[in-house]
Amino acid sequence: MVNESLLIRPINEADKEWITSFLVEHWGSTRAVTRGRLFFVNEKPGFAAIKDDKPMGLITYELLGDECEITTLNSLVEQKGIGTALINAVKDIALKAGCRRIFVITTNDNTHAIRFYQRYGFTIATIYPNSMEEARKIKPEIPLTGNDGILLRDEIEFEIHLKS
Repeated sequence: MVNESLLIRPINEADKEWITSFLVEHWGSTRAVTRGRLFFVNEKPGFAAIKDDKPMGLITYELLGDECEITTLNSLVEQKGIGTALINAVKDIALKAGCRRIFVITTNDNTHAIRFYQRYGFTIATIYPNSMEEARKIKPEIPLTGNDGILLRDEIEFEIHLKS
């Protein structure tokens, strides 16, 4: 479970510098592409997991009508409940906003995230075969291979339905 000294709080303007560095370190850029849509993750709302004044995790999201998309999720310490606590914070926002579902898109090589989302309760909603070809036209720095040498080819959309 989450350590009691861990603080989950909304990100704010004062966080922009470390968030930008964090995103570049963990995502290679502040730019992201999902389903052919380019956006700047450092401009999205989110929550930080802070321990001893140091960032331990970050989640960003976007409210899209009655849906909420998780645009990034990172935990620097595994198996401590940080990712779960960050998703729970977004879930609370989504419920208050009247969202019917939360969704997140990851790539076929991200087996760690695929396992995590399924353990949390997300289900596979859609697979976008060969979508990374189009994504590379928008963001050419996306590599051909990803984690564990797996060909980076498809996007997988996970969802969890909310009860209001």
